[in-house]
Amino acid sequence: QVQLVESGGGLVQAGGSLRLSCATSGGTFRRYNMGWFRQRPGKEREFVAAISWTGSLSRDSGSLKGRFTISRDNVKNTVYLQMNSLEPDDTAVYYCAASGTTYVSINPSDYDSWGQGTPVTVSS
Repeated sequence: QVQLVESGGGLVQAGGSLRLSCATSGGTFRRYNMGWFRQRPGKEREFVAAISWTGSLSRDSGSLKGRFTISRDNVKNTVYLQMNSLEPDDTAVYYCAASGTTYVSINPSDYDSWGQGTPVTVSS
């Protein structure tokens, strides 16, 4: 089973940007579709973005209005989440996850491995 470690979270002012990274080990990274999810205070975990194992197909939450972009580097075994124009409502713990499904899923139950999460706080 692949292990996932997120990094890059922190405190940022509204309107700023952050890039989250998720380094993987212990598995064949290019076999997995990868996703980012987040859990805002007092809310359930929600889908943010996902990308196919080739990197050719991605999906994101329409509510993000194109502010976030997922990408991956199959040489570095790392998936990224570029977050721009951050808003206080983006404050959450962000998790990356790996899925062995043949489709790019937005459903957390399709993801087998999860990182420990990295917190992001956006101040107004």
